[in-house]
Amino acid sequence: MKTNQVTVRIPATTANLGPGYDCIGMALDWWNEISIKVSDRPNVSIIGEGSSDLSLTEDNLVYRSARELLKRVKEDSQSLDITCHNTIPLARGLGSSAAAIVGGIFAANAVCGDLLDQDELLDLAVEIEGHCDNVAPALLGGCQIVVKDGEKVFCSAVNLANDIDVIIFVPDQPMSTKEGRALLPKEISRDDAVYNIGRFGMLVNSLSSGNLESLSISTRDRLHQPYREKIFPAMKYIIRSANNAGAIGAFLSGGGSSVTAFATSRTMTIGYEMADVADKIGIPGALKITKPSMLGSHVVINDKELKQ
Repeated sequence: MKTNQVTVRIPATTANLGPGYDCIGMALDWWNEISIKVSDRPNVSIIGEGSSDLSLTEDNLVYRSARELLKRVKEDSQSLDITCHNTIPLARGLGSSAAAIVGGIFAANAVCGDLLDQDELLDLAVEIEGHCDNVAPALLGGCQIVVKDGEKVFCSAVNLANDIDVIIFVPDQPMSTKEGRALLPKEISRDDAVYNIGRFGMLVNSLSSGNLESLSISTRDRLHQPYREKIFPAMKYIIRSANNAGAIGAFLSGGGSSVTAFATSRTMTIGYEMADVADKIGIPGALKITKPSMLGSHVVINDKELKQ
């Protein structure tokens, strides 16, 4: 062990961005904070989101992820005392699980003196999580295209040419990622595949070139949102209200239930319209207005944030 205690910050993420099912995600300026110190006995404390729901024992996801890192570097003889300050809502498609996994391994790696490099941390996070789209931007920041080839994970950062606002309607109603995935068909038509491939290419080109006019088209999807709509029918109305109010694109965030919209103007009006239509159809919730974060997981020392 190189140090006995460390504090890290991990961003929320919004994934898929419409057509990029399981292969793209964006870090947001919205943070969880995790403090880890070496101790004689295991302990987990949670402040904020999940404080009444998440495990406070060794099966807590942050603790389990940290222990996986310690095992990987053969430093698992010590127990950990972990305190989580959570602001990312659970089961809302905003990467709370990815933040827990990435935060656990990133903090444990820092305690050990950064024995694993960035690629190794990403591989371990994907191994624990099972898919890549949230963990990559949570670790690396920015907007990341991510694919898995065999056991190796590859990332490509998407340059965001324009300053955009990110408007998120977060329903009080959670949405099970597992239940949503179970609704997805095992096979898709060629038409639907072409529909999404074209829009995904246009999405990436729009974000990186700054030609954002096509985002209203390129954030549409046929692979997952129409099926998830069966358990969250309000989705289409909230997306429609965002686009009608001036959003440049809107989509279900990850596995839901949050809906994300991008904008370059009329930000508050768009958020108001999303919340208003949701309220009218009986879906209470809260608004979050933020920005993409180019900074991913990082160590906090004496209130100063240091990049990985």
